Parts: sequence; C-alpha cells; structure tokens
Amino acid sequence: MAKSRVPSSSLRSSSATGIALETGYRHIDTAQAYYNEEGVGRAVAKSGVARDELFLTTKVWIYHAGEKNAAASIDGSLHKLGCDYVDLLLVHQPFGDYYGTWRALEAAYRSSKARTIGVSNFYPDRLVDLCRFSEIKPMVDQVETHVFQQQRAAREVMDRYGVAHESWGPFAEGRNGLFANPVLAAVGAKHGKTAAQTALRFLIQSGVAVIPKSSRKERMAENFEVFDFELDAEDLDAIRALNQGESLFFSHYDPESVESMADFGHRVL
Repeated sequence: MAKSRVPSSSLRSSSATGIALETGYRHIDTAQAYYNEEGVGRAVAKSGVARDELFLTTKVWIYHAGEKNAAASIDGSLHKLGCDYVDLLLVHQPFGDYYGTWRALEAAYRSSKARTIGVSNFYPDRLVDLCRFSEIKPMVDQVETHVFQQQRAAREVMDRYGVAHESWGPFAEGRNGLFANPVLAAVGAKHGKTAAQTALRFLIQSGVAVIPKSSRKERMAENFEVFDFELDAEDLDAIRALNQGESLFFSHYDPESVESMADFGHRVL
C-alpha cells in the first residue's frame, strides 16, 4: 500500500470514532493490529474534545514483540494517535517475547507515555507469570467476557493480584443469539430494557469494565442507558446460569489459533 493512501479501515474507524465522540463516548479502544490508530487520531483531533476528557487504549501486537521492537512501536502508535500518552497500554497477546514487550510497557509507564499498563487475552497462568516475575504488575487484563463466558476462574486470579477485569466482546458479537436470548429478554423486560442493555448491566454490576462495539449511533446511545436500573439477586442468578465457561471465538491453547495470529501479524503490520 502506498504511504500516501489512507487504509479503508482507518477511514471507517475515523467515522465511527467521530460518531462515538459526538454521542458522548470518551473511552476509545484501538490497537496496532486493528490498523486504525490513524483514523482514531484524526477523529479525536477533529472532535475538539479535550485530551484530558478522553481515555485512549491501544495495544502492542505480537509482531512487535520484544523490548526494543515494542518500544519503537509504542512511539509509532503515539504518533499515529497524535498524542503524547495513552491512558491504557496493553500487551495484545501472550505470545512471542512478551517478557521483553512488558519491559517496554514498564518503561512507557515510568516515562508517562502510558498512564496505565496491562495485558489482553492473558489466561490465568500467563497473568500469574507476569504478576510474579515483573517489577510492575499488570493493572488490567482485557479478556473475552460476556454472559456465556463469564471468566470466573480468571476473575479469581485477577482479584487475587489486584488486576482490573475488562471485557472485550461484551455482546459476544451476537453469537449464541445473545440479542434474542430469552433469559436476557425476560430480565430486560422486567426493567424496560433490551437484552443487550441487560447483558452490559450484568457485567458492570459484576465489576467488569466494558467496551461495547457498535458503528450505529442509535446503538451507541442505547449502550449508555444502563446506569438507571439495577439487577436484583434473582436477575443475577438467572444470568449467571448462562455461563458456559469457554470461548465462543478461539482458544489460546490451540496451536492452530496461535499460528493464525502469528500469520496475521505478518500480513497486516
């Protein structure tokens, strides 16, 4: 791709981010592997929203693993985002030289290039590894979390080490018929809410930070309307029973999944 061209994914991201900021969103989650940091940066600059009102997250991909490579990629991400720091910087996957990558994140934290550092997709064993053998413990673990995969075992480990639990895919990207799930629909109807709002509220009440994904303004607005009701004990028990305890996307213990992620890094970065 010629350097003068803007990737279509970046253009789409700029538009979606702009709509989100207009709607009132202030937490923007991006990553090197999403190939849209430039688009997010343009949307933020165009929005006129003050930097200190935003919470920006980006992630270092496995293609940039290792202390030196990761450090250079962090500077590259900041340049693309058009800012001096990010609020949350994550190691995107627990593969490659993630020890070296983590040291680069520690350095970014000490130099104020990142206000918070953490990991993404780290299963409990890998999270304990970093917590026990690093100078600075991960502050956040962003993992697949939704009503069908509630990450109970992982959460116990996070709580033990004081790591905040953040969800990617809080709607499971619609899998398992989440938006029409009869349990979520029934609980939602009780409170005058949709199944999607009920799913978000469940995670929030469970102490999970959520980053719902949508490109439609009306859906973005709907996702905000989850702070004016509270699920009771009966509601919570009904939704907890939906837990299947396994990924609806991929397993990080599966060799083919790891190979696919490694190949993806070389294709797009």
